[in-house]
Amino acid sequence: MAGKKTQAQLTPEEKLQQALVPEAEQPYKVPANWCWTYLKNVSDCLDNFRKPINANERNARLGDVPYYGATGQVGWIDDYLTNEELVLLGEDGAPFLDLLKNKAYLINGKAWVNNHAHILRSKFGTMGNRLLIEYLNSFDFTGFVTGTTRLKLTQASMNKIIIPLVPLAEQQRIVERIESLFAKLDEAKENMQNVLEGFETRKAAILHKAFTGELTAKWRKQHGVSMDTWEEKKLGDVTDILSSKRIYKNEYVNEGIPFFRSSEIVDLYEYGYTEPKFFISKDRYDEINKKYGVPEVGDLLVTSVGTIGKTWIVDERKFYYKDGNITQVKKNSSINMKYLNYFICSENFKKQVSDTVAGTAYNALTIIKLISIPTLPEQTEIVRIIDGLLAKEQQANELSENALAKIDLIKKAILARAFRGELGTNNPADEPAIELLKRVL
Repeated sequence: MAGKKTQAQLTPEEKLQQALVPEAEQPYKVPANWCWTYLKNVSDCLDNFRKPINANERNARLGDVPYYGATGQVGWIDDYLTNEELVLLGEDGAPFLDLLKNKAYLINGKAWVNNHAHILRSKFGTMGNRLLIEYLNSFDFTGFVTGTTRLKLTQASMNKIIIPLVPLAEQQRIVERIESLFAKLDEAKENMQNVLEGFETRKAAILHKAFTGELTAKWRKQHGVSMDTWEEKKLGDVTDILSSKRIYKNEYVNEGIPFFRSSEIVDLYEYGYTEPKFFISKDRYDEINKKYGVPEVGDLLVTSVGTIGKTWIVDERKFYYKDGNITQVKKNSSINMKYLNYFICSENFKKQVSDTVAGTAYNALTIIKLISIPTLPEQTEIVRIIDGLLAKEQQANELSENALAKIDLIKKAILARAFRGELGTNNPADEPAIELLKRVL
């Protein structure tokens, strides 16, 4: 009985049949002049070209030639594999199952690749390399990688990856269309990132105008009020600045009244929510409340160590707080606590802290002057204007964040359409891809 033919013994027609993916195994339909084949048939794997080099030798041979691993450039050595353009695909440790992260990269110039990445070279030149990268970065590697904490793509599994083979002229058209669409998305992404990065700058500008009287200039004119009504006062002369009574570690309990430290106030400042990690008993809370009092609704808490100046206006919840970590500012009928809250969040406050005191926010709040406190009606108007302006800024931020999160999804959708022949670039008159496959087998 004759044995199985070797690859060299196969006829051209037999080789072609082996190279084509059976119709039942094709994941989706492609244009009639395309064909489905395997990655090994359209690219050369150059893994065996890798030169062994140990860590000590690599460190001793630092130079100006890139050294690549599974996730791209990771160091430098004075060695190289080749100076031609190549495709680098992660072998292990790459984010194979995250469809929004890249697994393949283009390298150009002298490079040495370690054994954590596969080296591929398209059989169809530069455009083939670029198209191959886009396909691999959109490919679902589920079922092709092994391992749990560190996924691995073996060469045997990589050879089983199927890929739609595209006519040469269409390869260039697809790459050009992808690059054009991606360039527009990248420009939009940059604009959105600029909006997000500029939020704090715009917020600081709004608050600066608020505490120099600029925001309410029109309001003062309408109400016949002048800047002379603004007064410079130390906060300690306007309201009481307090600290808590000491709570010792042996007083912590597993559940009861939440006990806030700076981190909880920072959470409330940033997110409006916190998950307390420490508690004191209700009896201890009641004892402190009876003897000394506890924070009331409308009081202002300010972080005093670490990240100084994060604020939270007390709501209905019961809690107590750590002495030294948090400063309590009592509500007072002569000052709008939201006005004060905004002031402490402003650069005006931060500059005075850095210029006049090093240490806790308690000291800062006691010493620092609130530059020109206006009348209560004007404080209320300032708060109203700031609320409105920051709400618009926050809305713009949220829109940018949502759009930013969608850009990578849009890119993946573009790639999905590209490899289905749905970008409107395919020309049925192009030489069928199967003829291209015959020439490279």
